[in-house]
Amino acid sequence: MIFQRRIVQLLALLMEIGWSGVASSPTDEGALRAGHGEHGEPGHQEPHKDSYSTFASEFLESRYLSDDGYPFPTAPPVDPFAKIKVSDCGVTKGCIRYGKPGCDAETCDYFLSYRRIGTDVEYEMSADTDGWVAVGFSSDKKMGGDDVMGCVHDDNGRVRIHHFYNVGQWAKEIKRNPARDEEGIFENNRVTCRFKRPLYVPREETLVDLHLSWYYLFAWGPAIQGSITRHDIDSPPVSDHMISIYKYEDIFMPSTAYQTFNSPLCLLLIVALTFYLLMGTP
Repeated sequence: MIFQRRIVQLLALLMEIGWSGVASSPTDEGALRAGHGEHGEPGHQEPHKDSYSTFASEFLESRYLSDDGYPFPTAPPVDPFAKIKVSDCGVTKGCIRYGKPGCDAETCDYFLSYRRIGTDVEYEMSADTDGWVAVGFSSDKKMGGDDVMGCVHDDNGRVRIHHFYNVGQWAKEIKRNPARDEEGIFENNRVTCRFKRPLYVPREETLVDLHLSWYYLFAWGPAIQGSITRHDIDSPPVSDHMISIYKYEDIFMPSTAYQTFNSPLCLLLIVALTFYLLMGTP
């Protein structure tokens, strides 16, 4: 408002006048004379008063103020979420893809990558869901007694990293969360996240040492008010062998819709049918 801006300008003027009045007081006049030599040569002066009044007046100039006469707020810088690079799979990081052949981090039903960074392991996860996506570390390929890291999309649009422990078929959230440098995004009906976790941790039931090899359990599903619910598929996929973070593999696992055509019996039937059609009947 104009009235408020007038008040701010008046305050700036009073500050300048106040400095002038202080400079003209008897005490400061003696100090000013003391700043000259015996013969009146200019000596060392204190320029901070003039510089302070100049700074104050410049700070209160209109270019630093909004139309209402208040300083503009300074917004913190926002770094956009860097897309997951699948070109690095099998080279500088390991990847596991579940879905349609040839899918990537934006089109697979489920995607996971891992790589070592110093004493940490960086994970990237993505799934075709609006709720949550998770990876579990198992010693027996079965759900139960597993250390789980999950990325959950809450009702405020944020994606947060949580730490869980599988008790049977139920995931219990653990307060101790080893994740750091976490970031996530919900976009195009996909939950995507990235975080680091220490390679070595103190021995504890709910945390595993990632320098050891584990079967990886993959799961995703809906969330209600930021809490995870049952996963989307009855039998979540699991890696067919133990994964080592020291070996960067690029593993593809066909989803259920494509597994039928990969079974040996189905392939044999296709070959037989093709042979029959080519040879014809007598």
